[in-house]
Amino acid sequence: MKEEKIRKELDRLGISEECIEEVLTVAKRMDDKGLVNSFAGNISTKKDGKIYITPTGQNKALLTADKIAVLDENDKRVWGYKETSEYIMHKMAYEICEKNGWDVKGVVHSHSKVLTAYSMAMKDIETKALPEMMGNFHYIPCVPYGAPGTKYILTMAEPYLADGFRIVLLGNHGSLAVGASVEDAMNVVEACESIAEQTLIANYILGGEKPLHSDEISRFFEIYKENRERRRIKE
Repeated sequence: MKEEKIRKELDRLGISEECIEEVLTVAKRMDDKGLVNSFAGNISTKKDGKIYITPTGQNKALLTADKIAVLDENDKRVWGYKETSEYIMHKMAYEICEKNGWDVKGVVHSHSKVLTAYSMAMKDIETKALPEMMGNFHYIPCVPYGAPGTKYILTMAEPYLADGFRIVLLGNHGSLAVGASVEDAMNVVEACESIAEQTLIANYILGGEKPLHSDEISRFFEIYKENRERRRIKE
């Protein structure tokens, strides 16, 4: 009965139930994967000028449709609980990407263990030993600290987002990933957390990674480019 009442109210307000469900799905996935704690991290998607975002101070695993905050183009909350204090960061990420021609409809800010550890150490993540990393992300830059909840948190990240980077480390503050959907952005976080863990183990526990020879790297990118072109043609 409650779900039906919520559904009717969403329809009356012109709010997308699908977008709310997407945020809820990713929030639960983040919690299940251990990529977020009860209070840190936030998730959003954007459609028709509205931003659908996780609320402040709520356990991601316990969120429900009536709690997801929805804000209109004037930053007025039209649905849900009070939005996360990081709302301005999400809004700026969308604006930067849109301004530079990137089709971004999802943003995930994570405090996952290893990516956050790299951000605390203010270290980029780069490797010449892992083809999957080189092909999909090139490297993951870490930008200087900016105060949470302010526009300055993205000032240093803007050049990377403008250039098409899908993830950046925010100095002392975890990571920020963008994608064509919130699920896509979440996939980026998952992949990069795994890569970060692998590079950490190789470099700081096992004595250092063994980079591929430059010829092998060149050959890898040739094959990678060919495969991407084949996928593009099929699409």
